[in-house]
Amino acid sequence: QVQLVESGGGLVQPGGSLRLSCAASKSIFSINIMGWYRQAPGKQRESVASITSGGSTNYRDSVKGRFTISRDNAKNTVYLQMNSLKPADTAVYYCNADLYDLATDGWDSYWGQGTQVTVSS
Repeated sequence: QVQLVESGGGLVQPGGSLRLSCAASKSIFSINIMGWYRQAPGKQRESVASITSGGSTNYRDSVKGRFTISRDNAKNTVYLQMNSLKPADTAVYYCNADLYDLATDGWDSYWGQGTQVTVSS
């Protein structure tokens, strides 16, 4: 079991920046993949960025060059630095942790409660 707690959301003007944090209840060194997803009203949840235990990152095209995902293993925390924010980035942002379970040869997925990001003038 992994509990995830997000923080750092809020209201920001277009062009502004925010940094989201996701604190995990266990060592993230043991978590295969951690990522950020978002869901805007009336839309499906979509992947924003992910980072593996080895440090490999992946981003959706619309945030490349503006968002940066990073992890601090000592603090069991994953961050999402968001720059040059646009109104289209407005959504609830969720932290996700995926762990591979050797016993079941499957993946266990955990979610945080979400944090609201609103980009508006």
